[in-house]
Amino acid sequence: MLLDTASLYFRAYYGVPDSVKAPDGTPVNAVRGLLDFIARLVQDRRPDDLVACMDADWRPAWRVELIPSYKAHRVAVETEAGPDEEEVPDTLSPQVPVIEAVLDALGIARVGVAGYEADDVIGTLTGRAAGPVDIVTGDRDLYQLVDDARGVRVLYPLKGVGTLQVTDEAWLRGKYGVDGPGYADLALLRGDPSDGLPGVPGIGEKTAAKLLDTYGDLAGIMAAVDDPASGLTPAQRRRLAEAREYVAVAPKVVRVAGDVPLPEHDPALPSEPRDPAGLEALAARWGLGGSLDRLLATLRD
Repeated sequence: MLLDTASLYFRAYYGVPDSVKAPDGTPVNAVRGLLDFIARLVQDRRPDDLVACMDADWRPAWRVELIPSYKAHRVAVETEAGPDEEEVPDTLSPQVPVIEAVLDALGIARVGVAGYEADDVIGTLTGRAAGPVDIVTGDRDLYQLVDDARGVRVLYPLKGVGTLQVTDEAWLRGKYGVDGPGYADLALLRGDPSDGLPGVPGIGEKTAAKLLDTYGDLAGIMAAVDDPASGLTPAQRRRLAEAREYVAVAPKVVRVAGDVPLPEHDPALPSEPRDPAGLEALAARWGLGGSLDRLLATLRD
């Protein structure tokens, strides 16, 4: 099981009231909410391995170089030396280091790699997996990794993590008319305002799905642009031709990386905390109470 950790703690932050606080009054709603999420996932799904995948760089320079608008609307502070700072609610930012410390003390593998997003870590781990993979994320971009033959599914939270949409190829075809790799091409053509991806003007989701169904993939669609005998409408041909520059670079931006240099880590789900004393201190300092107790009990089962 691979967790898109930021996606889940954002959901926890907005789903758990900020009246949930540490003894000193600091909000810990994202921390406690994430611990409850993990406890529920482990209880319901019983994974052998679990990795909390992190955004070491939420807006990699190599993606921005190709498409400058990539996530540009989310930048709070531009920095010369390292990753730009993302616009994050004031009371969430201080909770992220606490989340990281608690996961480390528990012994839950936490993997982030400089220059890459959590999606890229997830893509690389998925590619290396010997058995089935469940990816837990509120980000539809990861639908591109769905692969029935390899047992790769996306578990998309609809209400907390108690109600999960199990996304497999049948679901994708029913909803979008594409398979996993086809979803990346669909997203590229349609665009995604939440990620600052412009898409091809005039090519919406339904048109993109029809083009992919007719021509197979992005390369097939662009080959049809140069084929006078293809069935593209004049407007489609013109729009796609005008978007050649974008279409040439967008696949590298939209598709998750599969070759991230991952650090050594132990993905096995722990039954006991790696650092009991450290975890006890964190629990007292941040008032983690029942949320941590429930997770520890679930891990011991």
